[in-house]
Amino acid sequence: MELPYAEPFRIKMVEEIRQSTREEREQWLKDAKFNLFNLKSSQVYIDLLTDSGTGAMSDRQWGALMTGDESYAGSRSFEELHNTVQKITGFKYLLPTHQGRAAENVLFSVLVKDGDVVPGNSHFDTTKGHIEIRKAHAIDCTIDEAFDINDLHAFKGNINLEKLEEVYKSHPKEQIPFCLVTITCNSSGGQPVSLENMKAVKALSDQYGIPVFFDSARFAENAYFIKKREAGQENRSIKDICKEMFSYGEGMTMSSKKDGLVNIGGFIALNNEEVFRKASNFTIIYEGFITYGGMAGRDMAALAVGLDEATEFAYLESRISQVEYLGNKLIEYGIPVQKPIGGHAVFIDSLNFLPNVSRAEYPAQTLGLEIYKEAGIRTVEIGTLLADRDPETRENRYPKLELVRLAIPRRTYTNNHMDYIAAAVNNVYERRDEISKGYNITWEPEILRHFTVHLEEA
Repeated sequence: MELPYAEPFRIKMVEEIRQSTREEREQWLKDAKFNLFNLKSSQVYIDLLTDSGTGAMSDRQWGALMTGDESYAGSRSFEELHNTVQKITGFKYLLPTHQGRAAENVLFSVLVKDGDVVPGNSHFDTTKGHIEIRKAHAIDCTIDEAFDINDLHAFKGNINLEKLEEVYKSHPKEQIPFCLVTITCNSSGGQPVSLENMKAVKALSDQYGIPVFFDSARFAENAYFIKKREAGQENRSIKDICKEMFSYGEGMTMSSKKDGLVNIGGFIALNNEEVFRKASNFTIIYEGFITYGGMAGRDMAALAVGLDEATEFAYLESRISQVEYLGNKLIEYGIPVQKPIGGHAVFIDSLNFLPNVSRAEYPAQTLGLEIYKEAGIRTVEIGTLLADRDPETRENRYPKLELVRLAIPRRTYTNNHMDYIAAAVNNVYERRDEISKGYNITWEPEILRHFTVHLEEA
């Protein structure tokens, strides 16, 4: 008989987690102002809030921590990281930062100014925040198929070339600092971008003299989907595909807490020496010296190993297969999810799940809270709360999709946990008709409100 699939690793350390009662969870939510970010980790049984910095490192990474060079300038660990990044991406210059949003802050301080527009494929929350806080505008040019959860388009992260060219035609070149391609595209459901689309975006952008940059937090997962789904790519290595992907851009920002397989860190990688020199000044101001940029040497050493491990097929097959396993379980229960299943998370369509909850009462947040009350599982809203208010009108922005993201930490949970999650979500689904009220905001900050917002029951 054919042997079943088994993970390409064995477990060396475990961490105890504790289940709570529904009564405890309901009180904790009240204390947290119905914001899942405000919960203590000890109050969470299975934590799917994010896949950012929540994964398990390998023995090789833990070993690298012990050999990290903590020199302030020119450390050996920086050299190791620089060489690894250059080998995988082809970019010449490297600026470490303490995490991905810090990389955005440094790079956008150089490139983005008041009145600019930044086209791309569904910019994520901190990206849009860094653009809008500079009084610029993010313009979503994602293909329309991304907003139909049942459309099985293999590359729902793709940029619509007609939408992109319209941006290029309708704005002066001086107002478009770059086109940003997010790989994979988190806001559309962890969906990948094809090599063909990247190449076309690069060619079109070159015609108008607009540079292309990548938001690369999940670039290795994107390369895996290219290998599995794009014609002619099946026999290539992940590292080879990554090198070609990045050849279609001028640079990248990276949250290393995702496909870097570490708990903290980020970086900017570039080919343009002038941009590198300007960004170096902001790195020194905001982060630290240019050869550590807010990272300890030991963390750079672990990241160098993590980038190498994350760009191997066996690891990616194990990681993405687990996400797909959970997604297929939910589909079996009839639960509406974004299809095909993305790379790092399963995204539930709350508008179809909770049709009786008004959009003004935040159905995705409501669903996330119900899942927590049911089973102690923490998820995150990717909907109207995250979309925030229009910076000029201060009215709610209602995105095309109201999603609850179940982000799976890397190398952390077993498929038994996935079965538990699926059963819990199904329990909520079976009583969905009883849920007709959502939540109202009692306090919110000026920007990126979903992290700290206070809510009350409607």
